[in-house]
Amino acid sequence: MHIERQALQKKAQLFGILEQLCERVEPSQTQEDRAKTSYEAVGQWLASASSPLLSGSSIYLQGSTALGTTVRPIGSNEHDVDLVHHLLGLGRWIEPARAKALVGDRLKESDRYRAILEEKPRCWRLNYAGEFHLDITPSIPNELCARGGELVPDRLLRCWKATNPKGYRDAFKRRAELVPQMRLLKSFAADSARADIEPFPKRPRFKGLLCRIVQIAKRHRDVYFLKRDAALAPISVIVTTLAAWSYERAVASNVFDSELDVLRIVIAGMPDFIQRPIVGGRPTWAIWNETTAGENFAERWNAEPARARAFFEWHAVVMADLDELGRSAGLDELTGLLGKSFGQRPAAQVMQDLFDGMAAARRSGCLSLAPGLGLTTTPVSRATRVPPNTFYGSL
Repeated sequence: MHIERQALQKKAQLFGILEQLCERVEPSQTQEDRAKTSYEAVGQWLASASSPLLSGSSIYLQGSTALGTTVRPIGSNEHDVDLVHHLLGLGRWIEPARAKALVGDRLKESDRYRAILEEKPRCWRLNYAGEFHLDITPSIPNELCARGGELVPDRLLRCWKATNPKGYRDAFKRRAELVPQMRLLKSFAADSARADIEPFPKRPRFKGLLCRIVQIAKRHRDVYFLKRDAALAPISVIVTTLAAWSYERAVASNVFDSELDVLRIVIAGMPDFIQRPIVGGRPTWAIWNETTAGENFAERWNAEPARARAFFEWHAVVMADLDELGRSAGLDELTGLLGKSFGQRPAAQVMQDLFDGMAAARRSGCLSLAPGLGLTTTPVSRATRVPPNTFYGSL
């Protein structure tokens, strides 16, 4: 039983470290607050346009910011904030290029926005240097979608494409609210009740297991493709969609020992939700947007098969890396594995925080080594106080 308790403690500590790593690579609270202020300001500016073609429009967040799964690009402190400018008064009769121009013309009426405005293929970007970008995509109602879907320009501004950002957001959040059933080992629970054991390190504010799983997967993807063709990296909506579907299935059909086990099972199950419909006599790739008809997130895989191969190659590596993390023995080895999988800088920062916390607790006499449980800062029966110059030990 001691070995079983020790394995459970190790998993809890490792997931706590991954949780802190996610906090290192997501936007700071200050960045989020500034992005919120800027989003609200530009929304008011667009909504107050005098043009009758823009009247009755609405502005809202989409993508990772709306879902709470943002990960900053590697080597940059900036991140994207995706907005939709929904033009309620327009329909399919207007050309996508014209709709996009209406939004751009309104932004150019502001000296402030004109100075930071950049045109992208199907949206407009406001560059807040060193902090974030606001990407504003025009949309019109999709009268053929019973779920309140919308239409956005394609990349060439030649046609309208079905989408449903609000429906997708609501479906994701519904899944994110699902709570896995955890199995607590009886002996571990008994010891915890008797000794009030607090695992080390303390886990920071938890934003939701599904959101963290998506962030972990996206960060690993970003690091993996640093030394490969980044253009082939699976787009975030594919990673997010497959993780969300896998999470829902896993939660409904499993009882888990730890959140680390949830992470592994969810990532392992992602490929199960990729469809292979036969079109024109040949197999194709499909990851359909369940909230509207006609949007295939894997559409580009069919034109560029290398994208599909890149997904499965990355998926095999992320699974191998998670298994290797689970087998790690000692903080030095763990630091190296985290750096390889998620980036040297955030891994070093998180582990340094761990070392510093242990050192402070050791100096104050609050750090103990409990049999079968590892290092803890809470008094535990049968625990041995760690003296001032003792090694940190292993997880």
